[in-house]
Amino acid sequence: MSIAPSTASGILPLDALSRDEALSAMLASQQAAVAAVAHAKPAIDAGAAHLAKALSAGHRVFWAAAGSSGLMALADACELPGTFGVAQDQIRICMAGGVPADGAMPGNTEDSTAEATTAVATMQPGDLAIVVSASGTTPFAIAFAEAALARGQTVVAIANVPGSPLLTMADVAIALPTGPEIIEGSTRLGAGTAQKVALNMMSTQAGVLMGHVHDGLMVNLIPDNIKLRKRAATIVSRITGVAPEAAQDALKACDWNTKCAVLVASGHDPDTARRMLAEAGGRLHACLTTAAKTP
Repeated sequence: MSIAPSTASGILPLDALSRDEALSAMLASQQAAVAAVAHAKPAIDAGAAHLAKALSAGHRVFWAAAGSSGLMALADACELPGTFGVAQDQIRICMAGGVPADGAMPGNTEDSTAEATTAVATMQPGDLAIVVSASGTTPFAIAFAEAALARGQTVVAIANVPGSPLLTMADVAIALPTGPEIIEGSTRLGAGTAQKVALNMMSTQAGVLMGHVHDGLMVNLIPDNIKLRKRAATIVSRITGVAPEAAQDALKACDWNTKCAVLVASGHDPDTARRMLAEAGGRLHACLTTAAKTP
């Protein structure tokens, strides 16, 4: 694709392109945003370790952000209970102005520092803060991070401007240098994409560290609907080799706890399975390895 340069930015603005060229430019900007995440892998891994530690110890995690960054954090955090069996009361969404239930998301809420400090006041020792801001200067995000740090909480920060105040103050700084947006100032685009990718990577890595992934399967999912109960049965069947009907029986005997059902389908009674999991810190691999070694 050949785009004639403009005098301002070196390329024609999006609305001056043909429809096909505009879509190609949008796709290229999204691909560049994903690529910007690669260098942040060490920091994402460090954030995942803190996330896994907090959740494993029963502490809460506070996701704090405003606007588009808040939506990215919300989307990732809300999936953790269903995907990894994280207790719902461990998830705290602190979005400036509250989660928009009706699609209304006023921009001025990101300036509410009082709302941020009020939310931080509910944090307890061991709780973790994950603070997200595209610019790294959003007043709500800065106030939340400052207040959390003052209370001795660990802060993991995600921002798209390296060296920004939010990243500078954080215990773990995840910098995602996505650069100028294809529509200037619209951080729901490249910045939002990179944030979502980084958040997904961090939470998924935390799930692995907590032992909630086995052979690439989400063995700590909460099967609270028909689709997920079928998926849980498939997981039990794939790991143990039993028929789907036997997997369903094992799940029912374990009140639909997938890890427990795997051990029951492997020949243990439910009480023994629960004890084994408790002793192994919920790590199914350790339970299966121990069982294999037991004559």
